[in-house]
Amino acid sequence: MHFFKTHWLAKFFILDLILAATIAGLYYNDSLGETGRQSLIRSVTAFFSSAESDAKEVIRSTTNQKTARASVLIQAPQIQQNPGLPRGCEVTSLAMLLQQAGVKINKMELATEIKKVPYEQNGRYGDPGEGFVGNMYRISSPGYGVYHQPLVDLAGKYLPFRIADLTGKSFSSIIDSLNDGRPVIVITNVTFRPLPSSAFETWHTASGTVRITRQEHAVLITGYDRNHIYFNNPLGSKNESADKQSFIKAWEQMGSQAITYTKFPSF
Repeated sequence: MHFFKTHWLAKFFILDLILAATIAGLYYNDSLGETGRQSLIRSVTAFFSSAESDAKEVIRSTTNQKTARASVLIQAPQIQQNPGLPRGCEVTSLAMLLQQAGVKINKMELATEIKKVPYEQNGRYGDPGEGFVGNMYRISSPGYGVYHQPLVDLAGKYLPFRIADLTGKSFSSIIDSLNDGRPVIVITNVTFRPLPSSAFETWHTASGTVRITRQEHAVLITGYDRNHIYFNNPLGSKNESADKQSFIKAWEQMGSQAITYTKFPSF
């Protein structure tokens, strides 16, 4: 689809240049007269406009057919967060994503490089939106996790201009990425189902309040079908499955955080 779309857009860029040149030529052709020039310009413009509209409709139709796939399953690398990173589900998921994109990297390197913030300082908790909160390596020390932005920043070091932050978008954006062969990291919870309100608490951080749950988890989504979402689980196995609607609701409950990569740089 990407080639098809790029192919047509390139053609219409060329056609636009031809149109501009044609109109300029007509405008300065004195033998036509003002009325003749304006009539021909309208005819040429209408022709190119119609042709472009028809091609864009073909692109939309092809895109809709692609989105309407019955199922997708990507065979991405599976990496366990243990041993070594009992709280490292996010960087482990990132290692899987980057390896799928062709980057030679491991979870321990990413664990070292991810930005970190203290678990608690001056009476305030750390903000997972700014860095990994607390200790990732030892359960005996206080720690929590990290949200999408620090992961995006770190991933961008390895794939400059190729990281797509899908946070805040609908789940259909994740489906589109999967259809294109690109797995997606999401922040969810360990049950993959919506949690009761009692499972959440509000932290007061230096940058404001943050809603967290001790059951926070990250996985790499690898596919879907009509009733299921498939994912590589850093605490489980490759291409595990969960109920689709429950998984989506749990993901939305954690702020609809999602990260993937693009096949080509986006400036």
